[in-house]
Amino acid sequence: MNQLPILGITMGDVSGIGPEIAVKALNHKEVYETCRPLVVGNSDIVKRAVELIGNDLKVHVIEHVVDAEFRYGTIDVYHRTDFNIEDVPYGQVSTLGGKAAFEAIEKVIELAMEDKIDATITGPLNKEALNKAGYHYNGHTEIYAELTDTKRYSMMLAHENFRVVHVSTHVSLRKACDLVKKERVREVIEIAQNACLSLGINNPKIAVAGLNPHSGEGGLFGDEEINEIIPAIEDARSRGINVEGPVPPDTVFSKAIGGQYDIVVAMYHDQGHIPMKVVGFQMDQSTGSWKAVNGVNITLGLPIIRSSVDHGTAFDQAGKGTASEESLLNAISYGIDLAKARLNKKKS
Repeated sequence: MNQLPILGITMGDVSGIGPEIAVKALNHKEVYETCRPLVVGNSDIVKRAVELIGNDLKVHVIEHVVDAEFRYGTIDVYHRTDFNIEDVPYGQVSTLGGKAAFEAIEKVIELAMEDKIDATITGPLNKEALNKAGYHYNGHTEIYAELTDTKRYSMMLAHENFRVVHVSTHVSLRKACDLVKKERVREVIEIAQNACLSLGINNPKIAVAGLNPHSGEGGLFGDEEINEIIPAIEDARSRGINVEGPVPPDTVFSKAIGGQYDIVVAMYHDQGHIPMKVVGFQMDQSTGSWKAVNGVNITLGLPIIRSSVDHGTAFDQAGKGTASEESLLNAISYGIDLAKARLNKKKS
């Protein structure tokens, strides 16, 4: 048991589905057979989530990681942020919800930086609540980058063997085009290479998506491929990286899903997110609700491990007890794999 990695799990915005899916995930016995999980956040919120889903899980409040029991049937909670839970009702944006979410993230990062936990797993944030509380970030990625003093980083989305890493994420589409620069594209290719190696993929096959339709068609539809993307790819190849591109963005993801590539470098947020969510998210036509929400969001380039669900707070579903924990279980699984790889690397 003491050899299993310790995972710190945050619930995201406490008014969303984050607490519910955290409790549901920790109701899976196999989680405790593969890691030592603890929740970082308000313990009363965890208790409310336990009552919501109607199970008999116990809540064990701790002040230090060493106090955790890591026993199935009991959720260890590293308590943060005191408040009256009636002040954070389900499905509502609030300053308090944003404050609680940020303080949990801040603590879980601190614990990881101090090597008291081996990986961090994050629930979904509400960016409006976060900014309302005075924390002016676009999302988890930017918080982690600042609090770990990381300059070179990128977001990776993953579902089974389909992986996408981004040149830019939470910026306008107009600005995203301006951010497609040789140095940044080459940097993300290298980040993608290191990510695959950390997952045990030797000599990964990397595809770089074009920015423009048909990857610019030789300059007819834009010159970013000629001036920025192709030089970045050639530079990466000269460093021994197995990379192809620019591959037209309307076919590159189908090729990756078919196993031709281990990872795709996407140029901007929606270029990578849309194909990932088409694959991982499935809606039930008869009920109009999600029957599967799969996928993981991983921040690459950090000195610590961060894996996350690939969906939002779903305020419209909060408090109903119907949210799926699948994406969180996927995030936990990825966190375990990355933590084991890092621990093994330290030993060697």
